[in-house]
Amino acid sequence: MQIQLNGEPRTVEDDADLDRLIADLGLDGRRLAVEVNGDIVTRAARAGHALHDGDRIEIVHAIGGG
Repeated sequence: MQIQLNGEPRTVEDDADLDRLIADLGLDGRRLAVEVNGDIVTRAARAGHALHDGDRIEIVHAIGGG
């Protein structure tokens, strides 16, 4: 299926969820803000949050520094 990830088209498996997408991106274990179709998805809700064709996903990860 097709999704939009940070404004770019991306193909994912039909049974993909947010946790799998985050792992595929190499971002698991990082501090992230995730939004799907304009709604924030909490860390606790990511594993069960199935992706659907046409979803618009924004992922931002925090980078520490000083």
